[in-house]
Amino acid sequence: MLVLLSLLLLMLLSFLHRYYKQSPSSYPLIGSLVAFYRNRYRLIHWYTDLLSESHSQTIVVRRLGARRTIITANPDNVEYILKTKFDNFPKGKPFTEILGDFLGSGIFNVDGSLWNSQRKLASHEFSTKSLREFMVNVLEEEVESKLFPLLDKVCRNDGVVDLQHVLRSFAFDTICKVALGIDPCSLDDSKPAPPLANAFDAASEISAMRGAAPVSAVWKMKRAFNIGSEKKLREAVAVVHGSVDEIIRVKKKKLNKSCSTKTKTKTLTLVHERDIKGMFGSFIDKFDGEEANTENDLLSRLLSAGNDNEMVRDMVISFLMAGRDTTSSALTWLFWLIASNEAVRKELLNELMSLDKLDFEKLKDMNYTKACLCESMRLYPPVVWDSKHAVSPDILPDGTVVCKGDRVTYFPYGMGRMEELWGKDKLEFRPDRWFDEPGSLKIVSPYKFPVFQAGPRVCLGKEMAFIQMKYVVASVVRRFEIKPVCLGEPVFVPLLTGHMAGGFNVKVSRRV
Repeated sequence: MLVLLSLLLLMLLSFLHRYYKQSPSSYPLIGSLVAFYRNRYRLIHWYTDLLSESHSQTIVVRRLGARRTIITANPDNVEYILKTKFDNFPKGKPFTEILGDFLGSGIFNVDGSLWNSQRKLASHEFSTKSLREFMVNVLEEEVESKLFPLLDKVCRNDGVVDLQHVLRSFAFDTICKVALGIDPCSLDDSKPAPPLANAFDAASEISAMRGAAPVSAVWKMKRAFNIGSEKKLREAVAVVHGSVDEIIRVKKKKLNKSCSTKTKTKTLTLVHERDIKGMFGSFIDKFDGEEANTENDLLSRLLSAGNDNEMVRDMVISFLMAGRDTTSSALTWLFWLIASNEAVRKELLNELMSLDKLDFEKLKDMNYTKACLCESMRLYPPVVWDSKHAVSPDILPDGTVVCKGDRVTYFPYGMGRMEELWGKDKLEFRPDRWFDEPGSLKIVSPYKFPVFQAGPRVCLGKEMAFIQMKYVVASVVRRFEIKPVCLGEPVFVPLLTGHMAGGFNVKVSRRV
């Protein structure tokens, strides 16, 4: 009888909880595991639907084998998590364990003093004018010598190209030059993709699969026995870590040599081909001179400051992942959106054609281009969700109770689709919603639009990311017309970063 009463009470509590919080169907012991498993291939849409029905834009998911998960699209909750009670909502071990094999102790995957020390170090480097100027120089070199020739070739052959792949390759070459001082030449379509790029893809995808697994014990068991996807992950991580370790070794050798001879060069920092021992093979692009520049690339800066090799390796791997996948994802979706919106395309072209050159100051002033990028990332954020874990019990501003150890997730994808935040036209691509008046961008709360996080962990590379994306958009749109092969809406796939399923095949023609 006592057991029966307990079951009835649990069912009543479950019903009341769903009524007030619009949480998914939940059952005693297994929680929402059935509904979660049924929707595992469309989690972002399932969560968005539930959040849209919730009066507080917050839901609670309980499932066997996983921590209680609170998912919110409420800006007040997001500010509370990312700023007001920052110390109570670190990433936490359950999250850092998912990416730990890949990112190690890099800045994106640690908390506390280790995060704080890396944050201060990276903040100093990202604020320097010389690094920003180096970024623009690298962008100019990559666009003129690689991106334009590739797209011109597609034009001449009247062919089709996967623009998503092109942008990912371009972003990878760019961030490798800026962060490591090497050029993997992954944008060169006449050669196989470099091992580091392939290993990055594999490690990112399998790590994301860990996070989406209905029961975490499954991937942990596979890791323990080194089988299946976990074996592939271990092999991919070995390539990534081994490649970066070797680059660091060579870089330190050159920096020491440079210091001892008191010589510096003003050319781009690139490691000589023969020093990489086959990690990149013939894909290392050589510039005039073999000495490493001790000032330009991020790796040289971090090593020159006397930082530990392993910490530097984990930091630059985090920056490689962020610099490659986030910007290329945002650009891919923007090119699709402007291709299907004639009015926006004309307005964008008007701004871009008025520019005489693309220097740092001109790029900062491209407000309509920035509005287009923000609107694209509102609908298709590069990072779909981000999770923290509660250190102590708490109560969110909307009244949701948080227990110790709960996983608390804010959900940029769902937030961009909330009528309460963006109005009835929430699904429309309207860059003008980002302006107070013509030419004057609105100040939008980062807790309403948290695509770059917010609070103490706000993205350090935010402004550099906008500069990179603006440069690519301006360069491509002023010179080429991009037309998607398929007119239907692509499928958005949320791995570590969101991308288009099957790529983005386009026809390219020279703009008259």
